[in-house]
Order: sequence, then C-alpha cells, then structure tokens
Amino acid sequence: MQVHTLRKGAPDRPPLVLLHGFPLDHRMWLDVTDLLPGDPTVLAPDLPGFGGSPTGDDVATTLGSGGDPSLDLAADAVAASLRNLGVERAVVAGLSMGGYVAMALAERHPRLVAGLGLVDTKSTADDDAARDRRLVMAETVLAEMRVDAALGMRTALLGTTNRIARPDLVDRIEGWIRDQGPAAIAWAQRAMAARPDRTEVLRSYGGPSVVVVGDEDELAPVAAAEHMAGALSDAELVVVPGAGHMTSNESPEPVAAALAGLVRRAG
Repeated sequence: MQVHTLRKGAPDRPPLVLLHGFPLDHRMWLDVTDLLPGDPTVLAPDLPGFGGSPTGDDVATTLGSGGDPSLDLAADAVAASLRNLGVERAVVAGLSMGGYVAMALAERHPRLVAGLGLVDTKSTADDDAARDRRLVMAETVLAEMRVDAALGMRTALLGTTNRIARPDLVDRIEGWIRDQGPAAIAWAQRAMAARPDRTEVLRSYGGPSVVVVGDEDELAPVAAAEHMAGALSDAELVVVPGAGHMTSNESPEPVAAALAGLVRRAG
C-alpha cells in the first residue's frame, strides 16, 4: 500500500492519517491539508487498488488474501503500512469508505487509534437496496472493464448547491474516478456491501472523536452523523452548511478546523 506524506511535522506527536472515499484516492484530501493549522505530520494512504497502491486483476492479491472482499483486510493493510513506517499511534480520519475503514481500524487495531475522525460516513450497514446497487456496479465495471458505471458519482457525491455552482469540482471528481481501475472499484463495492454495523465499536471507543457532515449529504445524511456522535463518548459534531458528501472539497475550511481540533485533543 502506498502511503503519501502530505505534510511532515513534529515527530514527537501522533500523525494525522487521512483515509479517502470511494471511488477516489488520497488527492481528495489535498484541499484540507493545505488549510490545516499547526505542524501535524499528515499521512494519506491509497487504499488497496486505488491511486498509487499496486493492483492487478484481483485486488485481493495485493492484500495477501484470496477470500471475499472485506474492509477488514483494507484496515489491516493500513495498520501494517503505518507500522512499517514506525507509526504506533495515529489520529485516524476517514471520509465515506475511508470512515468505514477507520471504524474497522478502531475495532481491530484499537491501540493504533489515538483519535477518530468520521467525515460524511455512517456506522450502520447497508440496507438491501443499497447493497444491491453496490453489487450491480461491481458486476458492471468488471463486465465492461471500464469505470463508466461509477461516473454518476461525480454529481451524487456533491450537494445540490455545488452540483450546479461548481462545475469545476464535478470535472475534478470525474478525473479522479477515471484514474481508478475497474478491479479496485468492484472489490471495494463488494467489501462495502459486506460491511457490518459498527455502532457498537463506536460505543466502546473511548478516545477523542469528531463527526463531520455536510447538511446536503444525501449518501450519509445528518441523521447518520447524529447517530454516530450519540454512540461516541467524547465526540464533537460539526455540520457543514451548503455541502454534500464531499465536504473535504466542497467546504474544506471547517473540515480542516475540525480535524485540527481533533489532533489537539488527541495530544
């Protein structure tokens, strides 16, 4: 797994690890990183098969597993990559799919997670309709060996305001999607479709946390964010006005401020 150092800061503090959403890569965090105050080290992995992380026809090959797609495997790969870099404690934040992986890390590698940031994501499992949509996309991209079936997300990821007002952002997201491979998109969709409800993981997590959501997010709405914040024992809830699922790019300033506050609280 490729881990990008977006900023090199104080070596005596836990780094901020940013996990990207689907179907994107670490570049979706650059707007936020540019605005972060202070001097935290910022690491951004490309999750298996995405961005610069190696992949082939079967993403599971890069994870050393031929089993069913699972976000647990992605979380284990993130933990192993961080430990290879000498990171034993980190503030971990993820958007959407990255949030699912962050929660898997909190469950499977709790000593690693010094602080938990959940951005435009949800702790509950998919319902039957959402699961079916994921599996249909996975089958389609593999059958066509193109990512066209995922291109509808270039607008679905945005709030209603920015779908119209920010054509530049629509084009930017489309470019990121086109840079990904069909195998990675299919594997990730199947892994997300199989993910469990991790609300109880949040209830057992005792560290500092922040939950961020755009008030126009249709994929992980405000109610889902309130559900997570209610399960966490030490959570700040930040609702970003005029933004959808991609708060990191639609309105990066409050996201950067929220994550900076989490880093401070995690010490």
